[in-house]
Amino acid sequence: MATLPRPMEMFDREREWGALSAFATDEASGATLGVVSGRRRQGKTFLLRALCRATGGFYFAAEEATDGESLRQIGAAIGDHLGSPAPLSFADWRQVVDALLALGRERPVPVVIDEFPYLARANPRLPSIIQNALAPLRVERDQSRARLLLCGSAMSFMGRLLSGNAPLRGRAALELVVPTLDHRLAAEFWGVVDPVTALKVNAIVGGTPAYRREFVRDDVPVGPEDFDSWVLRTVLSPTSPLFREARYLLADEPDLRDAGLYHSVLAAIAGGNANRGGIASYLGRKSSDLAHPLTVLEDCGLITREPDVFKANRTNFRINEPLVAFYHAVMRPIWSDLEHTRDARRLWERAQRRYIGNILGPHLEHVCRHWTRYFAPDDLFGDVPNKVGSGTVNDPARRTSHELDVVAYGLDDDNRSPLLAIGEVKWGEVMGLGHLERLTRIRALLTAQERYGAADARLVCYSATGFTDDLRDRAATDPGVVLVEAADLYR
Repeated sequence: MATLPRPMEMFDREREWGALSAFATDEASGATLGVVSGRRRQGKTFLLRALCRATGGFYFAAEEATDGESLRQIGAAIGDHLGSPAPLSFADWRQVVDALLALGRERPVPVVIDEFPYLARANPRLPSIIQNALAPLRVERDQSRARLLLCGSAMSFMGRLLSGNAPLRGRAALELVVPTLDHRLAAEFWGVVDPVTALKVNAIVGGTPAYRREFVRDDVPVGPEDFDSWVLRTVLSPTSPLFREARYLLADEPDLRDAGLYHSVLAAIAGGNANRGGIASYLGRKSSDLAHPLTVLEDCGLITREPDVFKANRTNFRINEPLVAFYHAVMRPIWSDLEHTRDARRLWERAQRRYIGNILGPHLEHVCRHWTRYFAPDDLFGDVPNKVGSGTVNDPARRTSHELDVVAYGLDDDNRSPLLAIGEVKWGEVMGLGHLERLTRIRALLTAQERYGAADARLVCYSATGFTDDLRDRAATDPGVVLVEAADLYR
């Protein structure tokens, strides 16, 4: 196995490219199967086309079509790849799969079927046909070194392809999920230098590469003063592809049959109703009625369950795709006005409260947790965090509870999880000693419970706006107090 030279025009994706090139160039005998998935616009097609171009592999992009038309299309594609004077004709998919395996008789070669869910939707037997084609001791498989790659963006379907009793379970030698770019890579990709502006852009478009290249044609805010104008000319402009993209993302998922219900669930979460009870109240339904829609949205990769680190029976939900959250919190309530107004600036100004409270604040909390877990300096919290989440701490004396935006656990030599740090996150508020006193109170409550090992937990203030001088002075003399500002999140 070898790692092929990464294309010069490819941004990042070293891990994904390395895995694909090693799979495609594996010299071992016998055809093998790989599955590539990820949300739309993440660059899966670019990766796979580049792989086939570098190796002389076969690439076929399926379309929404009848089974018979798809057979004709792939027959024409195979014929063109082989240089046949006329398209190849196949009676069924068994013949197609054997023809694809035959492409690898002489050498290892990637054989890519992109948007595989389209084919399987028209012919649900296709996964079983591939399973049988790759059965052990089958001559067509054993004499081939085809590296068959099935790719798709329908996350619910692709997630089931190798799970449970699915026909292809146990058949795949590669399972690759192409993720969105994290906040640091996204800032680099967009070329946004100012950290606060980078966070604001990331809170709307996330880390989806296509949104910069294809959707806004490299229109990037040139600085903090250009951000509002950038929002108006891209996301909030009816002539921009980003304007309706969030609605299309839901329409692309075949399992989301009751669109109104799923839009309402997402609107509830985007509106700050993060737990099951809050979502049920927003929808006017019982909590028990939400099990199925929440599971479907999770399977589609649109939402994530985030358990409370202190309460096993409490779970919050977060929207994974920032553009979907922005649509439901900011755009959906004023959708008709946005479609028909000639000047959206007034609407954007009126939406600032929802944008800051429902988008920027929660997004910064998520980024701070992610940074704490994966990017913080090793010695910042006294040890490397092993688990990071959020949690709720009861305060019986005051008959209230306290929300912690960041809770970091370590892992000691006895596999116990001591509490390393607790933190509070603020977007538009200068943090001072009052915030530190609140964290000190919460640490005392956790220490009294003994089981958390919280006595030495560091107190962390995360702020995109800054800190008062007295808090900075305190942090400079007390190693148990940590301050993290926007620029730190990008170092």
